[in-house]
Parts: sequence; C-alpha cells; structure tokens
Amino acid sequence: MNIAKPRGRLVAVDIDARSIAGGPAYIDQERAAAIRDLISENLFAPEGRDGEVYRLRLSVVERKLVLEITDADNAPVVSHLLSLTPLRRVVRDYFILCESFYAAVPMATPAQIEAIDMGRRGLHDEGAEILRERLKGKVAIDMATARRLFTLVSALHWKG
Repeated sequence: MNIAKPRGRLVAVDIDARSIAGGPAYIDQERAAAIRDLISENLFAPEGRDGEVYRLRLSVVERKLVLEITDADNAPVVSHLLSLTPLRRVVRDYFILCESFYAAVPMATPAQIEAIDMGRRGLHDEGAEILRERLKGKVAIDMATARRLFTLVSALHWKG
C-alpha cells in the first residue's frame, strides 16, 4: 500500500505587528531569515487539504499562538489556536543561548562559539519537535518547516 505524502506549501508568511515585542537586533534578523527560508522551501499541509498553496498569518492573542491559514487568494481555510505554555521553557532557554552566542562571537574561541551554537541548535530542534507534536492532526509539517516556524514563534514569544 502506497500512502501519498502531503504536498501543500506556504507561499507567504505574515506576522501580526501587534504581536511582536521589541528585542535585540538578532531577533529581527532571525525572523526575516526564517520567513525567507520558510517561503523558499517548506511542507505545510492543513489536514485534509493536500496539494495546495497557503498563506500563513501568525499572531499571539491572550497568550495563545494563532495560526490563520488562507489559500493563495486569501480565502480562509482554517485557524488554529495553540497554547504557548508547552514552549515557554524551550523559548526562554533558547534566548539565553542566543544571547550567549551573540555576546561570545567577538571574543570567544571558535570551539566555545561552536559549543554554544550546538546547544542553541539542540533547543531549536526541541522547540520544533514540540510544534510538530502540537500541530499533529491539524497541519502536516516536516522538521525543516517546524524549525523555521519555531524561530518565528520564538520571535513572537520574546518578552524583552
């Protein structure tokens, strides 16, 4: 039996400006890079809607992540609300390591920078896996898409 894999993809990602708190410059840089990378390569298929293209708008409302999914013409497809609580510790630890990484770059040895970056990537993977689990049965995403989404969710979750 051959089971078809989902083939949907995102063609646009928008973040609600009211949901973004001020923060270090690297947050804006990571968010912009994640959006570019996400649009260029992703797997994003809402349950029961394989093979289409989608637009995604992310926001935070009352401490919940809102994913508004529309089709390419902005016609509503589905919206999902996810609690940010399961991601809170990972995001906090991720930002601590990001700050350490950017502080270390000008003065640390390459080995020290690499060690910090490995920890940061590990937390990034952990957050991505939590997102995949939370979206299971709602939206099919691969690990690369989940990693990029985690970067965006982290940027929304940033408290400064």
